[in-house]
Amino acid sequence: MTNYEFFKFMWYKKNYIFLLLLLLSSLTTVYLWFPVDDSVCNTKVVLRPKFGKYDVYATKVVVQPWRGEHHVYGIFMVPDKYKESPFFVLTVKGAGSYCEKPFGTLQEVDGIFAEPGTHLIRDYIRTRTAFRLILQGMYNQLKDPQSWKLTYPRNFARDKT
Repeated sequence: MTNYEFFKFMWYKKNYIFLLLLLLSSLTTVYLWFPVDDSVCNTKVVLRPKFGKYDVYATKVVVQPWRGEHHVYGIFMVPDKYKESPFFVLTVKGAGSYCEKPFGTLQEVDGIFAEPGTHLIRDYIRTRTAFRLILQGMYNQLKDPQSWKLTYPRNFARDKT
């Protein structure tokens, strides 16, 4: 073993923990900052002003990502005529927009009761997205119900009269 090979080996041995931490922090950064797009429709089309849409803001927001999956969500009170809509778009300031299919209606969630002619929808954002926003200093914005919005395409609404 030459002196060069010996010093190179010793450098790797001394900096093993540093290199491991560098690798882990790089993987964490990639995991948090690169979003997953699993939308079921084209959000840009639905959010276009001329498309015709109905917006509803969150009644309550829960932001507790440290508790694990399904602890970052908004609760929305939506008119019953939008029950038949094939999709809606969830927009959270800073987190982006996600097109989703309706997945059930509720009459009570976390102590909030639906008013007559409405139902409740609880919609989530990814825990990693919440952590990214918190690391960017957007925790208060994430907790603000006005930062959470559901958008329904108006032409899919069915009037129940």
